[in-house]
Amino acid sequence: METVSGLVADKPVVIFSRSTCSMSHTIKSLIFSYGANATVYELDEVPNGCQVEGELLQLGCQPSVPAVFIGQQFVGGARQVMSLQVKNQLSQLLRNAGAIWI
Repeated sequence: METVSGLVADKPVVIFSRSTCSMSHTIKSLIFSYGANATVYELDEVPNGCQVEGELLQLGCQPSVPAVFIGQQFVGGARQVMSLQVKNQLSQLLRNAGAIWI
């Protein structure tokens, strides 16, 4: 868990993704549409991607991508993020984390 903790430290929004995953693309597009400058780690393109994916699975992220952290807290995968969007709660989380200002 140390690797994931280090990657999300001091960043308002972090998305663990795969460059070929359509749900990852959808979640990235949604968060970017708010104007948030998310840090994205493409697990199929980083050297320690397998290790990070293993840690995400230990955190309970099923499937392992997309995995979204807002304000250094694990929010969840695509279902959880879309649920927050439908409930009109995603923008408030992004504001609280300092990822957006409006």
